[in-house]
Amino acid sequence: MSKLASEKIFVLDTSVILHDNDVINSFDEHSVAIPITVFEELDTFKRGNSVKNFEARQFIRKIDLLSQNNSLKNWVSLGQNKGNFKIIFDRDEDFDNLLDKDIADHRILSTALLLQKQEINCKVILVSKDINLRIKAKAMNLNAEDYETGKVKNIDELYTGRSIVENLTSDIIQKIKADGVLSDLSLIENNKLSNQFYIFKNGKQSILAFYSGIKNQLERVKEKKAYGIKPMNAGQTFVQHAILNEDIKLVTVQGVSGTGKTLLALAYSLEQSKKFKQIIIARPIVPLGNNDIGFLPGDVDRKIAPYMEPLWDNLSFIKNQFDPSDKQYKHINKLIQDDKIVITPLAYIRGRSISDAIFIIDEAQNLTPHEAKTIITRAGENCKIIFTGDINQIDTPYLDEKSNGLSYIIDKLKGQKIFSHITLNNVERSELASIANELL
Repeated sequence: MSKLASEKIFVLDTSVILHDNDVINSFDEHSVAIPITVFEELDTFKRGNSVKNFEARQFIRKIDLLSQNNSLKNWVSLGQNKGNFKIIFDRDEDFDNLLDKDIADHRILSTALLLQKQEINCKVILVSKDINLRIKAKAMNLNAEDYETGKVKNIDELYTGRSIVENLTSDIIQKIKADGVLSDLSLIENNKLSNQFYIFKNGKQSILAFYSGIKNQLERVKEKKAYGIKPMNAGQTFVQHAILNEDIKLVTVQGVSGTGKTLLALAYSLEQSKKFKQIIIARPIVPLGNNDIGFLPGDVDRKIAPYMEPLWDNLSFIKNQFDPSDKQYKHINKLIQDDKIVITPLAYIRGRSISDAIFIIDEAQNLTPHEAKTIITRAGENCKIIFTGDINQIDTPYLDEKSNGLSYIIDKLKGQKIFSHITLNNVERSELASIANELL
């Protein structure tokens, strides 16, 4: 039995590492232990281009650095004001006799249970994104928790980026209409965040406005058509304004299917195509049943084509607003031919620094917080990033509406002067699509 200074030891399973490769630095002064079984599982994830492959490789590299001049079978320091770390090889023989030890999760549990017996002065906690494994742990009287780093505490209070201010005098509304700006901020004093949008109302009269954090003033928001696409409601007009605003470098758009997220992002990016060298549209690939795309027939392009098709559909919809002889139609074709518009799986551009480009990340709810952060930190000069997604439609295992990258960005960056968020509420598709979103 060792004498650890920390009061808690967190035992990590594979799912947590594939969620955040920097996980061992997330427990402050407490110690971290990893069963050898986890490394055996990570070995099967280290090849490939998916998010989990990247996370596995990065984590293994970090442990390799930690192992230099250290035997990881013993506790080693994670650094100043941090706890200790080690890899655990032994398992609880009593537990091994109860359940099938050929199952990796059972071996991880067995290791954690043995550590709990050995470190009687510490609280041993299994950390896993796998609900089933946490239930099994608790059934064996082992403390178990979800990985909380990056999780939004109250999803019902997630920032929407918009607010309604009612019962204003008609004079104020008329002044904003006439002048386009308002320096008197008293009417939003109790609800003022940089780059927030407002609907100001006086009975049946209303006007859309935006609080510029950089200019410290309210500005009128007017709808503007782009490549045949016109905002159909206040939320879509807010999205238009955020994307076209040169002061805003990062935009997030959240809403259910049919609210126009991707179409708006693409149309208003095309509107600015002369200001940037490239428009990059990417999305994470999450195959059906979460199998690797390698099981699909055909070469790489054929495998990924179905996942990129919705993005091409949106681009085709915009292009087909015009006749082939129209300059807008020809301009879009020219952008595609010259690789000025690139539609690609997100994994194919990982590691690149993006400069002089508009970068649209679709289906951003399928990103981990760590991956979303990595994308933003890759932004170079003259770069605008737009994340779109629906936090209630997540396809990635172990992510939910609280722990995905889109929710994380919205929650952490609200109020920043170069960030703007809009939640879209109105479905602008068919009546059938609206009913499905509401009732099914």
